[in-house]
Amino acid sequence: MRVTTGAIVLSSLKYGDTSMIVKAFTESDGLKTYLLKGILGSKKGKLKAAYFQPLMQLEIVAIHRNKGTMERLQEVKSTYPYQTVHTDVAKNAVAFFLSEMLGNSIHEEERNEGLFRFLEAAFQWLDNHDQIANFHLYFLLELSKYFGFYPDITSGRSAYFDLQNGQFIPLPGIYPMLTGDELDHFIALLGINFDAIHTIRIGKEERQALLQKIVLYFELHLHGFRKPRSLAVLNEVFS
Repeated sequence: MRVTTGAIVLSSLKYGDTSMIVKAFTESDGLKTYLLKGILGSKKGKLKAAYFQPLMQLEIVAIHRNKGTMERLQEVKSTYPYQTVHTDVAKNAVAFFLSEMLGNSIHEEERNEGLFRFLEAAFQWLDNHDQIANFHLYFLLELSKYFGFYPDITSGRSAYFDLQNGQFIPLPGIYPMLTGDELDHFIALLGINFDAIHTIRIGKEERQALLQKIVLYFELHLHGFRKPRSLAVLNEVFS
């Protein structure tokens, strides 16, 4: 079936000498994988490798057979050309990290318009703002809403947050947890918006430690989730 849809690039991998395999989250069909034959060997083709950098926002025309195999792209155009995401060192590191987090988290070939709109808006915000040190922390917590394990804040705050069960508890338990300053920063990120993330003061080492716990939170709640290899690069950039 021929479809025209929005798409956000999650990863691209060289395949053979001249081809690429691209994974993208599409507005119409969720996660899709495309085989782009000869794209690296042709200067005249409609498809250019530059379109497939992490988190690029595109409109694509594709043939979707929906059989769990690689699909075919016919046309591509950028719907939101980033000004800073791929040129600013810190933002580029964030883009690689979050694209890998998304690639390790999204597995369904099904439409999820709410998630697609969230990703569009979040990455455009990243492109347009400079105070982004807490962006990835807040982004991941908001992302957990779409996977069904956003922290349960209905029972109020307690001295500990149980990462396994996603809830606050009054006494330490057997599962990994947050407490102390780490918990305070975690709570501060809940229920705000992107425009307020710069108001939360977190030291570099504390930010890295909290990020490790949030990645663990994903690992505990998503079957088959793998810790991103780009996490170490991100920590290096922000240190």
